This record gives sequence, structure tokens and C-alpha cells, in this order.
Amino acid sequence: MVIEGAAADPKIAGNSEFPVNKGALCIKGWTAAGTLNHPERLRSPLMRDADGRLAPVSWDAAMTRIVSEFKRTQEDYGADAVGVFGGGSLTNEKSYLLGKFARVALGTANIDYNGRFCMSSAAAASIKAFGIDRGLPFPVEDIAGSEAILLVGSNASETMPPIMQYFDTQRANGGRLIVADPRLTTTAQRADLHLRLTPGTDAALANGIMHILVRDGLIDTDYIEAHTEGFASVRATVSTYWPERVERITGVSEANLIQAARMLGEARTAIVLTARGAEQQAQGVNNTLSFINIALALGLVGKPNSGYGCLTGQGNGQGGREHGQKADQLPGYRKIDDPAAREHVASVWGIDPDTLPAPGKSAYELLDSLGQEGGVRSLLVLGSNVVVSAPNAVHVERRLRSLDFLVVSDFFLSETAELADVVLPSAQWAEEDGTMTNLEGRVIMRKWAFEPPDGIRDDMQVICELAERLGKGEHFSYGSTEEVFKELGRASAGGPADYSGISYAKIEANDGVFWPCPDEGHAGTPRMFTQGFATANGKAQFHAVRHQQPADPPNSKFPLYLTTGRLMAQYQSGTQTRRVAELVEMSPEATVEVHPTTARLYGLLNGGRSRISTRRGDAEFKVSVTANIREDTLFVPFHWGGIRAANRLTNATLDPTSRMPKFKVCGAMIEAMG
Repeated sequence: MVIEGAAADPKIAGNSEFPVNKGALCIKGWTAAGTLNHPERLRSPLMRDADGRLAPVSWDAAMTRIVSEFKRTQEDYGADAVGVFGGGSLTNEKSYLLGKFARVALGTANIDYNGRFCMSSAAAASIKAFGIDRGLPFPVEDIAGSEAILLVGSNASETMPPIMQYFDTQRANGGRLIVADPRLTTTAQRADLHLRLTPGTDAALANGIMHILVRDGLIDTDYIEAHTEGFASVRATVSTYWPERVERITGVSEANLIQAARMLGEARTAIVLTARGAEQQAQGVNNTLSFINIALALGLVGKPNSGYGCLTGQGNGQGGREHGQKADQLPGYRKIDDPAAREHVASVWGIDPDTLPAPGKSAYELLDSLGQEGGVRSLLVLGSNVVVSAPNAVHVERRLRSLDFLVVSDFFLSETAELADVVLPSAQWAEEDGTMTNLEGRVIMRKWAFEPPDGIRDDMQVICELAERLGKGEHFSYGSTEEVFKELGRASAGGPADYSGISYAKIEANDGVFWPCPDEGHAGTPRMFTQGFATANGKAQFHAVRHQQPADPPNSKFPLYLTTGRLMAQYQSGTQTRRVAELVEMSPEATVEVHPTTARLYGLLNGGRSRISTRRGDAEFKVSVTANIREDTLFVPFHWGGIRAANRLTNATLDPTSRMPKFKVCGAMIEAMG
């Protein structure tokens, strides 16, 4: 993306020379300048007054109040009573600083971020299988050169439109695309084979495909023997997933299961890709592992135009999870409970490793603890709108209201900021320098174009000033964003996500640098696993997985499956996109997709109003009748707040490993409204 023109009237253009999107942008990219001078943009700190209203105050007054409240909270309840909640849109530098701020300036264990709601299951599965997590461990251009692709739980043509050029090239070259999704999405419509599975049956689908691959001798036994461990237990497990049984569980016909297996097994090159549909479940890690098993059994991982990958959606979804925003992590993707990791990072930060806190609460567990005995009493939120984006949102809103003190940094008065005691106006993407890490693990530059408007500060300034006022300023003294990045590199050195050989100059000279990049002479690592895996013995690990019934299945009261997702014209909680006129015109309100048969059964009219209820609560949506969804399934987007918030309905049951909430599957009922 290139920004042109003056700050008063900026314009967006694509950069055809950039090797990833080649100048292609989605509609949200083309219209991104619409938020920079938006009349609703926050331009002064706000503080709640004696009448309960948010009123403008000076920066000094806002910062003084924040520090005073944080100190009082920690004096009364202990260090961990102050929490920090970050975002996957923060630059690498800000993600790093936020993690350091929590551990050094506040001394709290309780920091996590909204990426826990997005990529955490795929990340945990990749670490289990390969010893390391990078969304795509190969360049995105490999997609175009693959003979067969299995895409699970992604509507990329709406959620990541620029990547579709690679899928289109793949098919133009004679490659075949298989899409597994309960909906006949615009992406599934472009596929050679659509597997319309019952929501929540992803692991059964994968095991059914694996059963056929084993049965028909389509696996790569030489690769399995040389490069993996644990296949025998997987073979035994999938032996019970014969096609007839899998058809009953998933709703995918035996013929389609066989066709999918043969498309993958007979191809010379193939890629298995998972996304939120399979991952945002209480068994998201196991779902992902079951598809990784397929990639390993076919001998795909580490080879050109082949492998397993996770499609990462947020702006800095990859980098945001690498450098300390997660409750259990230190920079470089190190574990915070690893003594060697603590020693290394503490030496970079100039502190005693014994002062680093232990692992804290994961994202939803942190939010669930708000205002509770032994929980978080004061909270700092940067770049996240949890009232809309968190599961079981009505409960989360109640917990936020119970806090002693809430401070939110954002561009607009989001639904979460409306509840805050102090709101800080933040600089936007065009008004600050920094780096991002894309889904391939390519570290790229995001360059400053304009000064932020008067009264607005960037989050880096805010973090460093808060640290200074908390008495830790000597650890947060930086002359530039580049200085922060250099320190990030030192802190990540030797870790799984090693940035120590990456510099701003190298990024600019090469259109980005792939991590790991362990020294200045290293060119980066576009393709991983060519020489083995980051496991103790260098071999990838199979994991035997059995399908489990959802924790919140349909029943007589809630007879339908509810699943959630994104739309092309909106993004995440909609804090920005719901304020851009062109995007509002395309998607003005939240709708529920309903099959015509289901609509007749429940008396629903296309364009009419409906109420959906689950075990958590209810929400209201305009009805969109379409044959592109299963008869037993409802689909709603999650970009709206209030009574139209999809996450008023979703289930907060957590994956036992990733702590990912169960956004994608729950029992629901629907009724027509007046």
C-alpha cells in the first residue's frame, strides 16, 4: 500500500512492485484513508467526570490519573491486579514494548491479546507438530505452483482478497482446489470440490481423508520413516474412520471424501491450509493437528509448492504473537517459564530474571477475572474492542463494568472505550513508523507518512511515558522506533522467532526479510523445514486425534448450528470500518444467512428481522435467505456491537492447549420478529 497526497486529503494506491500482493488491495485497503480525518476521530484524552460523562482533559491529567490508579490497585491487591490487553494490529515494536511494559514497569503476569481469539490454535498445533509456529512456513507464491490445495475453514476471497491471485494462478495452471466449509462461500464457488461439512466435525473429516489415503496406498512411507514420529498411532486411530462413518458424522458424501483424498494423494505437490473455521473451536488444536497429519503423511512439509500452513488474518497477526503480548511468552517466541529464556531476556532488559512474573491468564480468562476476587482490578487496553470481539460478550461487558479502573487507547470511541474511565487518542497507521510480520513470516516496513493531528500521541510514546511515571523510565528510553526494533532483535536472538539479523536497512533493501534470521550475514528463511524440524530429535510429530462432539451442541431448544465469520466490507469489531461510508454502503448491517427450507420452517422472510438465541443470550439480525448454507446452520458476521453483536451468542469454552474460545459452533434457535 502506498499513501499519496497531503494529510488533509490522503489517497491510497497499490504498489505493484511489492512481491506479496503485487499492488492488489481489498476494498478495506482502498478506503483505509477514510479514517485518518474522520470527524468522529478522538483528538484529546477523555476522562469520566463526577457526572459519569467522558470529558476532554489534558494529557498530563490523563497520565497522572492512570498512574495513580495503577499504583493504588497494586498497593491494595498486588502486582497482578493490573492487567494489559493488546491487539494483533500493533506493530512488532509496540507489541514488544507492551510486553516489556507489563513485565518490567508493572510487574504483572496478566497480559494477553486479541490474537488469542484468532491464530492461537494453529500456532499451538504447529509447535506440537513442527516445534515452531510460522503461519506459512513457505512463501505465499508456493500456492500458485501447487497441484492440489485443501483449504479448510477459510473464505479467503472475502477475508483476504489479494491472496486469491495465487489461487487463481494455481487453477489456471491446472491445479485443483478443495474447500471444506459449511457454506458455499464465494471461495468455495471457485473450487473444484466443495466439502460442505457439519460445523464442528473437522477432525472427523480429516481422519476420513487420512483413512482413504492409508487404505489406497497414497501416503509417502519413505518420508514418514525418515522425517516423522508417531505415525503408527495415527494409522490405528484413522482405521476406525471408514468413509461411511465419516459421511454420517460430517455430512460429506463418501464419493466426495474419496475424490478429495485422491486429488491430494495423486498430486506431485500439494498444500493443506487451515483457517479460523477449523481453529476457533474448543478442539481447535486437535482439528489443526488432524490436517497437519495429512500433510505429513503425504510427505509435503519442507518441499517447494507443498506443505501445511495457516492463513493469518489480522494486520500483524504473526508478529503480534511472537514478542511478548501473550501471557506465556517472552520475545522471540520464548516461553516465559523457561529459565534460560528468562535469563536471556532479563539480560537484554537489564533486570534480575527473578523479577519477571510467571505466566498469566489467557485472553478470555483474563477478561473473566475482571473485578473478581484475586483477579484483575485495573485494565489497560490497546488496539482491541473486546466488548464486540470477545465470546460471551454480555458477560465480558459486565466484567468490564465491574472494574475499579479501565483505560483504553484507540482511534475512535469504540464500544469498549465507552466503558472506560480514561480514553487515550492513538495515532493511526499512516502516522507512525514500525514493522509488521505477514502470514509468511516476512518482516516488512510500515512507514510514517504524516504527523498525527494535534492532541494525539502514538502508543509507543504513551507506553514509555507511563513507564517513566511508574519509576521505570531507564528501561524505556528510546530515540526512535528503530532503536526499539534493535532491542527486539537482541531479545529475540537465539529464540524460535529470531529477528537478530534483521535491520530496517535490510528490510527496505529486500522488500522484507523472513525470520528466522540469526545474523547480519543471513538472508532470512523463506522456506522452513528443508533440513529438519525444530523438535528435540529433528523429526515432525504425528498426533492421533479423535473427533469429539461440540460442548454446546444443538438440542430440542436450540436445534440449529450457529457459526460466525467475516465479511469483505467490514473488519474485526468494525470500530474503523463501520465509519467508512463506502464500506457501510456495501454492508450496512448485520445479517443472518438462512437456508430457504429453514426460513420456511421458522417463518422467516428475506430482508425481514429475526432474533437468534443461544444458551448465553440473544441478538437481532436482518434475514438473508440463501441456498449457499446448510439447512441446519446459521451464519452471522461479528463486526457489529450492541444487540447486533454476534458474540452475545458465542460460547467461551476454551481449547485446553491454546485457550482459544469456541466461536464457530454452538446450538441456536431463530425466530421471526414483527
